[in-house]
Amino acid sequence: MTDAITRFAVSLPQQVADGTFDPGEFRAYLTRVEELGFHSAWTREGTLSPVPTLGPMEVMTYAAACTERLRIGCAVFVSVLHQPLQLAKSLSTLDQLSRGRLEVGFGLGGRERLGSFGVSPDGFVTRFTEGIELMKACWSQPQVSFHGRCFQVEATMEPKTYQKPYPPVWIGGHRPAAIRRAVRHGDGFVGAGAATTAAFAEQVRTLRAELERAGRDPAGFGVAKRVYVSVGEEDRIGVQLRHLYGTAESAVAGPPEAVVRGLREVIEAGADLVLLDPMTDEAQQLERLATDVLPALL
Repeated sequence: MTDAITRFAVSLPQQVADGTFDPGEFRAYLTRVEELGFHSAWTREGTLSPVPTLGPMEVMTYAAACTERLRIGCAVFVSVLHQPLQLAKSLSTLDQLSRGRLEVGFGLGGRERLGSFGVSPDGFVTRFTEGIELMKACWSQPQVSFHGRCFQVEATMEPKTYQKPYPPVWIGGHRPAAIRRAVRHGDGFVGAGAATTAAFAEQVRTLRAELERAGRDPAGFGVAKRVYVSVGEEDRIGVQLRHLYGTAESAVAGPPEAVVRGLREVIEAGADLVLLDPMTDEAQQLERLATDVLPALL
């Protein structure tokens, strides 16, 4: 499924109503994903969501146990809602358990949910950036000595991540400030599924300018885009997206030729990792993507 230019990823099934999770179906889906050669499979975080959503860390861990080669990621953890030492420990543990197959994504999120988690909106951008740097220190430094505005730590965390110095760190967001943070703190940028292809293309232009300004080699910096996709069922995913975001403008949906065209536009906009997310009916959509869409893009 992959080549040297564009890699394809899929979503991990998370939208599961109470009592309906089927372990056999989940394992079979992941077996097929590995057979088809996808680069990775990804979750998203939705602790408080209008749709039933399983937690990303638990789904990633289950998926790692069901696979041998597939890389596993989250795009993205809203990391200001987590205590960074605990999140660092969970992620380093998963990287060890998966033998170095973890991809890590962080995003700032919005201010509207902070109070529900006991997080003050004052200085939450500083909390976000310090949290990332503190997690990196926990993963790579024998003795952590961190003194920031939000966190002061003198400690040791073992074991480190299996990947050295730590797993690839993706930063999500859509505003220019988020893109600058991706360049300063990340190994890659991931565009949100709710962003249209046109908006993503503009983000990539901003990203390239920021990389040049920072003296970073764009060849070593990943650019990903989550794409809400549905082959042959445009109305179905539209209902899902309107329920979640209030709009379905970003969806790539319709007959195979329309999906091919839409994904090609995402790739031309600058994505070197395309995260295909049908939201529901993942197994059926996986087969349609593998048969009717991706051969035209490889």
